[in-house]
Amino acid sequence: MPAQNTLTKTQQTGIAFIRIITGGLLAYHGWEVFNASLMNEYAQWEIFKNMPFGKTMVYAGKAAELIGGLLLAFGLFTRLGALIIIVTLSYIAFFVGSGKIWYQDQHPFLFVLLAFLFLILGPGHYSLDKLRSKRKRS
Repeated sequence: MPAQNTLTKTQQTGIAFIRIITGGLLAYHGWEVFNASLMNEYAQWEIFKNMPFGKTMVYAGKAAELIGGLLLAFGLFTRLGALIIIVTLSYIAFFVGSGKIWYQDQHPFLFVLLAFLFLILGPGHYSLDKLRSKRKRS
């Protein structure tokens, strides 16, 4: 596993570009948390309808997508954001979906794989995490 400082500037920039786009896409999906009619529609899905706290689970999942996505997009607490995404989207792929990651549940599973990369590699360039670490060293 390469350390953050052994990656080239181009690699760091590439990681940052993918992180920002991935975070933006996740935040876009999570923004649905503010659409009450859509959230009520999700809460009517069989898996949530039969749960004691189904509507809460729907809101928690969308909030996690929004928060995790924003953390990734800004590169703030990147590894925490990645963990939030890994847990949330794994639940979506394997429990809300049917775990068919090669077809039907491929979309959430791809976000899980990307989040694993950010968990391992960190944020790359252009991140608030990098700014915070520079200030701590000063």
